[in-house]
Amino acid sequence: MNPHPLANAISAFISSEKQIADLPWNQHPVFAGVALKHLITGQETNGQMSQHLVRIEPNCAIGNHTHATQWELHQVLAGAGETAMRNKTIPYAIGTISTIPLGEEHEVRASGEGMMLLATFSPPLV
Repeated sequence: MNPHPLANAISAFISSEKQIADLPWNQHPVFAGVALKHLITGQETNGQMSQHLVRIEPNCAIGNHTHATQWELHQVLAGAGETAMRNKTIPYAIGTISTIPLGEEHEVRASGEGMMLLATFSPPLV
């Protein structure tokens, strides 16, 4: 997996531009091997949505969980893996886009090369 697919990218919003490389990685509080960069927060969008770069280390996972009040959209940027929901497994490869309805239990697993995805939440995660 390319560990820096967005090395020179910016996160642009009507009121700001952020160099993605300068944003800190935040370790997930529950799932080992998972970290997030908060690109756009609910504070910036008046509580409408948030966007996060998610890095999942090789053979690690965001275990089964739900977001009771949020829709979630994944866009795979690097690496590979899969998501599981409703007894269905969806392969994740670069370019895959997946929508997870609010309240839907799901799990996201990285392959042996790891995975990076852009996750968008509405309403916002943070």
